[in-house]
Amino acid sequence: MNTPANPDVYTHGHHESVLRSHRWRTAENSAGYLLPALVPGTRLLDVGCGPGSVTIDLAARLEPGEVIGVDTSEAVVEIARDAAKEAGASNVTFEVADAYALPFEDDTFDVVHAHQVLQHLTEPISALREMRRVTRPGGLVAVRDADYSGMTWYPPSPGLDEWLALYHEVTQANRAEANAGRKLLAWVREAGFDPAGIVPSAGVWCYATPEDRTWWAGLWADRSVASNFAAQAIDHGLADEVGLELLADAWREWGEQPDGWFAVLHGEVLARV
Repeated sequence: MNTPANPDVYTHGHHESVLRSHRWRTAENSAGYLLPALVPGTRLLDVGCGPGSVTIDLAARLEPGEVIGVDTSEAVVEIARDAAKEAGASNVTFEVADAYALPFEDDTFDVVHAHQVLQHLTEPISALREMRRVTRPGGLVAVRDADYSGMTWYPPSPGLDEWLALYHEVTQANRAEANAGRKLLAWVREAGFDPAGIVPSAGVWCYATPEDRTWWAGLWADRSVASNFAAQAIDHGLADEVGLELLADAWREWGEQPDGWFAVLHGEVLARV
C-alpha cells in the first residue's frame, strides 16, 4: 500500500450535473468489455462506484454473487444505497473506502472493477496494486478511463477547444491525468500484472442524436459553471466566472447544432491476476 503524501482531488465533484452523467452509465455502455468474462455467482468489487448505477446493473447480472461498491464520498455512497433499495438489489452493498487501502483481505474478489477512477488519482499504479491484492488468483482486474485528448466533435467550436484546454490545465494542477485512457496498459504492466494475462481494448461513447446531444451539452454547460471543475479552475487562477460562462454558452451552442456529433474515447484493460 502506498497512500499519496498529498490527497487526491476529484476534479468533477458530486454536483447534480455530475451525478446526472454518472446515473446514465450502465454495465452495457460503460463495462461492455468486461461483460463476456462475467458469470452468475461472481463476487465483484466496484471501486469508485459513484451513485451506483453500473454497480447495481452488474449485481443484477451476477446474482447470486455478492457485489460491493466503494467510494470515498459518504454522500454519494448514501445515494447509491438508496438507488439499490429502489431497484430491489439485494446482493449489492455500498461502503466508504479508499482505493489505496481497501478494507478487504487478500484474494477476496473474483473481479475488481474501476470505471473512470484512475484518471483522478495521483498514484494510479498504487491503486492498481491494491486492486490486485484483493483479487483472487485467476481473477480479473478491469479498468476503463476516458482519454480527453482523444475526444472529438463536430462542428468545430473554439469554445469547446478552450474548454478542453482548461480541463487539462485543471487536472494538471490537481496532479491527475486527463489522458489516462492511453496509459492504462502501461500502468497495469508497471503495477506488476503478468503481460500474458493482459487484454487491452478501447471503447467509445457517442452523442449525436438530438436527445443525446442536448443531454450531453446541457450537463457540461452546467458542469462548466457549477461543479468542482469550475470552482477548481477559479481557485487555481486558470479561469474566472465570465470565462466559465462563455464555455457554458459554447456547450449550449454546440448542442443546438443539427449536425452536432461528439465522441469520447476510452482505454480499457482486463488484467488476469
